[in-house]
Amino acid sequence: MLPLLADGLSLLADGSSTFFFPPEESTFAANVDGLFDFIYWLSAAFFVAIVAVMIYFVLRYHQRAGHVEQPSASHHDILEITWSVIPSILVGFIFFFGFTNYLNMREPPENAYEITVAAKQWSWEFFYPNGASSDELHIPAGRPVKFTLQSADVLHSFYIPAFRIKMDCVPQRYTYSWVVANRATNEDTSDGDAKTNDDHSPYDLFCAEYCGQDHSVMITKVYVHEQGEFDVWVENAANYLEGKSPAEGGQLVFKKKGCTQCHSIDGDNSAKFAGPALNGQWGTERNVIPRGASSPETVVMDDNYVRESVREPNAKVVVGRKPVMPAFTPALLKDDEITALIAYLKSLK
Repeated sequence: MLPLLADGLSLLADGSSTFFFPPEESTFAANVDGLFDFIYWLSAAFFVAIVAVMIYFVLRYHQRAGHVEQPSASHHDILEITWSVIPSILVGFIFFFGFTNYLNMREPPENAYEITVAAKQWSWEFFYPNGASSDELHIPAGRPVKFTLQSADVLHSFYIPAFRIKMDCVPQRYTYSWVVANRATNEDTSDGDAKTNDDHSPYDLFCAEYCGQDHSVMITKVYVHEQGEFDVWVENAANYLEGKSPAEGGQLVFKKKGCTQCHSIDGDNSAKFAGPALNGQWGTERNVIPRGASSPETVVMDDNYVRESVREPNAKVVVGRKPVMPAFTPALLKDDEITALIAYLKSLK
């Protein structure tokens, strides 16, 4: 019986149906979709059968005038065994295949390429073994990739629908997930933007756990490369400030570290941004509330203020803003990146 159910799941999965889900782009996707389809159509079949029998009984056996009540049986052994055993067998099969798939998705191979995923309100950052980092996920195709997940603040959830993987990022502990991507995405990394391609565009990566004010914008892209292209990309990413002016490098830092999620550079100070606008602010005074103080004080936006705001963002909180910015430790943001960021902020008009 188990081989028959396995064959059925394979047949359902081979269709690569996209009625409920995006196309299957990982080795896990077919098993996940196959089991989902099996449960869905099994439930639909039982629903139709049960409702049909109910309607038949209502029409066939409704009480008529002059009807004399007849004694009814207290139980029926065959019926009771049938409606107990068959559902139990089906539930057992569903549990077996579901638990087997779960174990496969939880146990990465020993030779998997490891990427650290850092979630914070409200952006993602990905760290690679050679020291490179990015705000968009890049992985090789056809190779096991292990994700070590962590959160800098609250509970987040790492979710890539095309891969059928989802795992919580929990503060003060590590969680894990892994995947083998089926094929490379179409992209143009020369300007950092993906080509528009209906057949195989980069995949979406979401936070699937409500995490505060800007939860809805905690989205990024997943790029899958052939192994050779990935090796080139990850080497270049480790040296992304080389050959650029300080302001140009700072602009890249501003984007890579997710600053655009909370700060506008076009003067927009509306509530949709958690932090104040940064353009035209260099050298100006701003009112802040120091940590532990009840009254505001005035500070000048200069090199030291920016550095302190990056390393200890809640030491001085701008009046009218909430203390929600995560701290960027040296492991997350190097000193040369802060220097480049300062140069970029100075250039904003």
